[in-house]
Amino acid sequence: MTAATVWIITGSPGQVEEIPPTPFATPPTPAPEPVIVSVKEGEAVRDIADMLEEQGVIDSAIQFRVLAELLGYEKMLQAGEYEFESDTPVLQVVYRMQRGIISPLFVTVIEGWRLEEIADILDEQGVISREEFLEAAVAGNFDRDFEFLRRLAHATPLDGYLFPATYFYGRDDSAEDVVRQMLETMDDNFNQDLRNQALDRGLTMHGVLTLASIIEREAKVPEERPIMAQVFLKRRRLGMPLEADPTVQYALADDPESVAEFGYWKARLTEEDLEVDSPYNTYRVAGLPPTPIAAPRLDSIMAVIEPTDTNYLYFVAKPDGSHAFAETLEEHEQNIEEYQR
Repeated sequence: MTAATVWIITGSPGQVEEIPPTPFATPPTPAPEPVIVSVKEGEAVRDIADMLEEQGVIDSAIQFRVLAELLGYEKMLQAGEYEFESDTPVLQVVYRMQRGIISPLFVTVIEGWRLEEIADILDEQGVISREEFLEAAVAGNFDRDFEFLRRLAHATPLDGYLFPATYFYGRDDSAEDVVRQMLETMDDNFNQDLRNQALDRGLTMHGVLTLASIIEREAKVPEERPIMAQVFLKRRRLGMPLEADPTVQYALADDPESVAEFGYWKARLTEEDLEVDSPYNTYRVAGLPPTPIAAPRLDSIMAVIEPTDTNYLYFVAKPDGSHAFAETLEEHEQNIEEYQR
C-alpha cells in the first residue's frame, strides 16, 4: 500500500496546494531473542566455534578459531551457559569466553565507590534502575539472609557491605537479586574466620568495614594501608578525632548541588567544608562515622584486622600520592610545610 497525495484548497479562489505524501509508520522492530550457548568443560575450540556459527552467534567459525589461536586462548575458554545476541562480533565472543563472562549484563564495582556510584553503573549498564537499587540496598531487606546485618538498624544503607568485584546478571534479576549477590561475595571474603580475628582485637565487622572504607579512600600505596589502620586505631583509642578527609567528602555528597559541581568525592576541601555539620565529619566528631563510606577491598579489610605496629599518630599526603607519617604534632606540621606548601 502506498501513501496518497493530498490536495487542499488554499485561501485564494481557484488555487490548490499539494501536501507531500506521508509514509505509513513502520512498527518498531522487536528486540532479538538471546541465544543461549552451553560450553562444556574441556570442549575443543573447533566444536565451540562450529556451535557458535550454527546458532547464529557469529558469522565465521574459522575466524573464531584463528582469533583464539592468535590470542593464545585455545585452552583458556571457560565453561558455562553463555547468553549472546545474534551476529555478535567474533572478537567480543572470544574475549567473553576467555574471561568467563556468561551474561552480557555485567558490572564491575570499583573499590572505593559509594552506594550511589554503584547505583549509577547498574543503571547505565541496563541491569537495574538506580532508584530500585538504592531502595533495595538497605540492611532490613536482607537481615534474614545474612547474620552480619542483623545488628544494624533496619534502614541502614549498605555502603561498604557490597564487595567490589565483577558481577554477572540475568535479564530478569531483581534489585534484591543484584544486592544479594554482592552481599554473598562479601560474606565469602570477609568470612567467619576473619570476623573472629576482628572480634579478638575488639572490633566488630561493622567497625572494620567502616575504618577499611576510609583507608580505601585515603591510601594510594598498598604498603601504607596497615600503617594508616594503626594511626586511626591509635587515635580512636586515645579519643582523638580521626580527621579523615574522605568522611567529609562523603558528607558533602549528600548535597545534590555539591555532587553536580564537584562529583561524589570533592577533591579540594576548604576550611568551610571541614566545618560541615554531619555525623560523618571526623574533624568535628570523635570516633568512627556511623557507617562505612565506600566499598573496601580485602587488602583494606586485612589492614584493619592486622595493622602495622607503629607509634605514628599523623600522616599527610605527598604530591606523588604516598604519605609522610609522624609521631608528634611538631613533626607532622613540618611535613605539612614540606609537602603541602
